[in-house]
Amino acid sequence: MKMLRRTRVVWGNWQVWKPRAIFWTGALAVGVISVAFAKMADWAQHLFFSVTSSGTWAFLLPLLITPIGFALCAWLSIKVFPNSGGSGIPQAIAARHFHEDEDRSRLLSLKLAFGKIILTIAGLLSGASIGREGPTVQVGASIMLQAARLGGMAQARGLILAGSAAGIAAAFNTPLAGIVFAIEEMGRTYEARSNGLVLTAVILSGLASLGLVGTYTYFGTSSVSAQTAADWGLVLVCGIGGGLFGAVFSAFALKASQRIRRWSHSVPLKRMLIVAALCGLASAVIGVATGGATFGTGYEQARSAIEGHAAPSFFFLEKLAATFLSMMSGIPGGIFAPSLSVGAGFGSTVASVLGTSIGLGAILGMAGYFAGVVQAPMTAFVIILEMTGNHEALIPIMAASMLGYLTSRMVSAEPLYHGLSRVFIAQGIRAKRANRSGEERHTPS
Repeated sequence: MKMLRRTRVVWGNWQVWKPRAIFWTGALAVGVISVAFAKMADWAQHLFFSVTSSGTWAFLLPLLITPIGFALCAWLSIKVFPNSGGSGIPQAIAARHFHEDEDRSRLLSLKLAFGKIILTIAGLLSGASIGREGPTVQVGASIMLQAARLGGMAQARGLILAGSAAGIAAAFNTPLAGIVFAIEEMGRTYEARSNGLVLTAVILSGLASLGLVGTYTYFGTSSVSAQTAADWGLVLVCGIGGGLFGAVFSAFALKASQRIRRWSHSVPLKRMLIVAALCGLASAVIGVATGGATFGTGYEQARSAIEGHAAPSFFFLEKLAATFLSMMSGIPGGIFAPSLSVGAGFGSTVASVLGTSIGLGAILGMAGYFAGVVQAPMTAFVIILEMTGNHEALIPIMAASMLGYLTSRMVSAEPLYHGLSRVFIAQGIRAKRANRSGEERHTPS
């Protein structure tokens, strides 16, 4: 009887249920906000395309809209929403390295989540070659960190991981990829006790997304498979070639961002705005020259390639350049979707040259290139498997992902997101030292 009364006290105690209820609410909120974010991002992209194709000379509007939009987004991300620039995944990775809530709050907060959504949409309205998936990671991690504060939960690092996984899962409707991403990319120092948090957050955010938009496959359903020797040759070329291009993108991005930071150190705001405007202008020139193909996420081009329609021969290089410029501008926005578009374009071009399946080439190109950029082969093949529903090509996709990863590691030793996260970790350490020195100066002797 005593044990029964004790059980009733525990299960009827609000203090026991409060953190659970807040955690569940936060996970559901990640799903709902991710869906709303996706809808707004699609609307922004379609509005940009409709405005720039509605008149005789409208195709030249990006030469004005894109540089101004880039500069405005960069200014807002520096002055109003600091630490909201870029993908958002490096910020979430860096936040897990800190032990104090004040340090984490510089990188993850509801204010930053709001700013990330607004500025990513503004970037798509400007024609930037960005995606919403990376930003959804920072948004999801911010929401779950706030849930940890409200619920008085001590597992802040685990909740950041859970929010990141839930963000990826809801953004692409890929629950398995969300879990694998948390373990492989976010959690290089992954704790086993976070398993339940990650799984629960992914399930709840997925249920919220399912309730709002139903079941769907991001790129539709594909059933192509590798059946001939030429198809397996395609696996080799897409894996190694995609990994090489991904590694070059990653290495150049790390080097260029480092040089830009050094150059802008003396006058950061003015020089970063100059960089953003120039990147916007160059991106606009590429977009106009390609008939608008490189603007936005590149979703339509990737899906078309998967359905068997080859992309223009040099589309993948043009899209890679536009994505690189958007990233270097410092505006908020991710590289997930544009990278998949680059990979699909590369794979479809290779397939056209080899005379094999365009659809298979697009899928293998995505696997090789994406694994090369992020150096996370498990995430690459799982996310592409879920996004295309192609189980017939499971082994070829896995092989292309592994080849892309191994090739990338030989060219660029440091993973892109973890290399970028070091910047935010260093900033946090400097800010902490500055606060301590300021307190010491004001402490009476």
